[in-house]
Amino acid sequence: MTFSPSEASVSIAGRSPTLAAEAIEVIITVPTFRRPQQLLATLDSLAVQHTARRFAVIVMENEAEAREGAAAALPVFESGHLGGMVIVAHERGNCSAYNAGWQTAILHFPVFRHLLVIDDDEIADPHWLERMCCAAETLEADIVGGPQVPVFARPEHAKWATHPVFSPPYTESGRVKALYSSGNLLIGRHVLAAMGAPFLDLRFNFMGGGDSDFLSRAVQRGFTLGWCAEAPVYETVPERRVEADWIRARALRNGVISTLVEKKKRAGTPFASTKILLKSLALLAVSPLRGVARLLRTRSLSIGLYPVYVALGRVMAEFGYANEQYRQAEKN
Repeated sequence: MTFSPSEASVSIAGRSPTLAAEAIEVIITVPTFRRPQQLLATLDSLAVQHTARRFAVIVMENEAEAREGAAAALPVFESGHLGGMVIVAHERGNCSAYNAGWQTAILHFPVFRHLLVIDDDEIADPHWLERMCCAAETLEADIVGGPQVPVFARPEHAKWATHPVFSPPYTESGRVKALYSSGNLLIGRHVLAAMGAPFLDLRFNFMGGGDSDFLSRAVQRGFTLGWCAEAPVYETVPERRVEADWIRARALRNGVISTLVEKKKRAGTPFASTKILLKSLALLAVSPLRGVARLLRTRSLSIGLYPVYVALGRVMAEFGYANEQYRQAEKN
C-alpha cells in the first residue's frame, strides 16, 4: 500500500492485526536506519511503559533496500506484542523519515492528541510517555522536550557527559524559550496540523537541524515550549562519537545549523543577511575568551574549544559549508 506525503514515497510494510486506530490517544514515532538490534531494544522499552493511555508506535524504516529494521520490527507488531505499524520512507534522510511518520500519524490515527519522538539508539524510561504527556498538560505547553542521557560504550568515556555535545540544555522542568532536538520530544497534534506537511525542511536531510528549524518556526507561530527533566531517554554513544574529529565536526555543524535556522527566521527582514554575518563575526571574535572561561571552569580542552568551533561553523555557513554527518551513517 502506498500513499502520498511526498509523491507516494511511503509504503506500509505491516501493522498490528487488532490495531484500533480510532481509539489511540498517543503516537510514538521511531525512525530507524541500519540498527535492527538497537531498534528492538527501543521497542522493548516502549512495550513496558507505565501508562493507562492508549498508544501506538510507528516505525519509519529509512533503508528502502535491505529493510533490516522493518524485518526486525514487523514480528513485534504482527504478534500483538506492541500496537502500531511499520512504514518504509523510501526517500533517504532523517527529515524524510520524520515527515513520513508524522504524516502517517495524521492520516491513520484520527483522534490522537500527542505525538512523541524517540530515536532507534535510545531506550525510554518506563515512565517516559506518561511524564511527557503530563508535562504538556500541566505546563500547558504545545511542544515538550526531555533529556537524552548519554550511555557511553566504555566506562572511561563517562567524562564526556558534561560536554555541550552530549549534555541536555536544561536541568529543571518548566516552560522554556527554545528546544533544539527531536531525540526526545512531544508535539501536539494541533501543532502538526497548523505547521503542515512537509514538517521538516528536506534541505537538512543529511546535516541534521531540521528539527531545530521546525521548533524555531513553531515558536514563531506562537506555540509554547516546555521541558520535562523527569522523562529521560538513554542514548547509546558509540566509541566513534568521543573521538576528537567527530566532536569537532559536530560543533562546526551546530554552528552551521545555527546560521541556517536564523536565516530562515529572519527571512524578509531588512538587512537580515548582513546582521546575521556581523553577529557570527562578533561571536567568533569573543569565542576565544568564552573558550578560555570554559577551559578554566571544566579543565577540558574539548569543552573550551566548543564555542570556537560553533562560531567558526556559523561563519563557514556564510560561504556554503555544510557538514552532512548523516550522509554516511556508518561514519557517524
